[in-house]
Amino acid sequence: MVQIKNLADHYSRPDWARHINAMGDALGGAANLIPMDPGELVQTAIASTGGLDDFGDFDGDWKTRFLSLIAELEATGNLNALGRLMTRQELLRGLRTRLLLTRARKQNPAISEEKIESPLVITGPPRSGTSILFELLALDPNARAPLAWEVLHPVAWEGADASARQRMAECEQEFWSDVQPEFAAIHELRSDLPVECVTLTLPSFTGGHWGMIANMPNWEADYPATMEYHRALLQALQFGRPKQNWVLKTPLYLIFIDLLFATYPDAWVIHTHRDPLKTEPSSLSTLATVRWERCNQVELPEAGGAGLGLMMIALAQRRAAGELPDRIVDSHFADLMADPVAAVERLYDQIKRPFLPEHGDSIRRYIQQKPKGKFGTHKYTPEEWGFDSVSLREQMRPYTDHYGIALET
Repeated sequence: MVQIKNLADHYSRPDWARHINAMGDALGGAANLIPMDPGELVQTAIASTGGLDDFGDFDGDWKTRFLSLIAELEATGNLNALGRLMTRQELLRGLRTRLLLTRARKQNPAISEEKIESPLVITGPPRSGTSILFELLALDPNARAPLAWEVLHPVAWEGADASARQRMAECEQEFWSDVQPEFAAIHELRSDLPVECVTLTLPSFTGGHWGMIANMPNWEADYPATMEYHRALLQALQFGRPKQNWVLKTPLYLIFIDLLFATYPDAWVIHTHRDPLKTEPSSLSTLATVRWERCNQVELPEAGGAGLGLMMIALAQRRAAGELPDRIVDSHFADLMADPVAAVERLYDQIKRPFLPEHGDSIRRYIQQKPKGKFGTHKYTPEEWGFDSVSLREQMRPYTDHYGIALET
């Protein structure tokens, strides 16, 4: 690991955020101000839902994962006061979601029989166009993506209809950019936008979200449990609604693509590609920003290893050898930026899915209303984040040559 000791040279914090963090320092540590005792969290969640006490077993041993996660956050997470506040809220929200979801499944046993059919799953290196493609595919009249508000608060409770839950989610989504204004230029968070699967699976107390927010070197995600929870939540969101194909997204599917196909055998996977000199340092800077929101000292993976790129080379080899289902298609960032409508239409042609004229019209309107750089520009160079451009280019040449990726520098 490399410890970034001068991240404050890259980012400043709003005064209000610095002041709250100082309150924790003044009490001998943020843990004394904002505790994260597992037993107290569980009891608080039970009381907040009127006494519900069944957290469900549809994804296995949630409690062991919950206890392990908190233990590692306390041991190595190095969370400041705001980091502890944000994380405590997420832990409680995850517990409440489990309680409410379990009650809903008991009241409506048919939820667990819902079939998740032919989801469109976007994966690829972070910063390779996954988010904008996600939003464009979600405009398909015959598809739907999980929206942030319905993922953060998927089950109604007394006094919280859909509009109330959306307002709650909006506050939480906006808070990330309140704490770190530069975050908005990296990734727009809004309650009515599609949200990726790391957020969807947060209440499983495993998966991508928790490993992203803090450095936890001794903690490992349980991806089978992650996907069990994933399916359970999609079933609940789909229940009683018109059948549409789900549009899903996270770069993490590159890591466990076999498990993805085991969970959803008829999924179509859309693999995004972009020049690694753009994706690799941008991924590292994005991770730094996310962790800087909650930590004063940020630790990141060693730059220059090109691990994700090498994984994609291995994935290409497996595809060529016929070791994976013939249900993976490729999307290039350069093509998507040049002509979004044509790029999506080509993807649909490959997966033999009708591309409706109204979908094309929706894409054109969406792009027009979402100009590039709306919240500023995410600026970075490979060298700023510890990469050697020449070395990285050579390491990644098998990948860029195999896929014919347009080089941007």
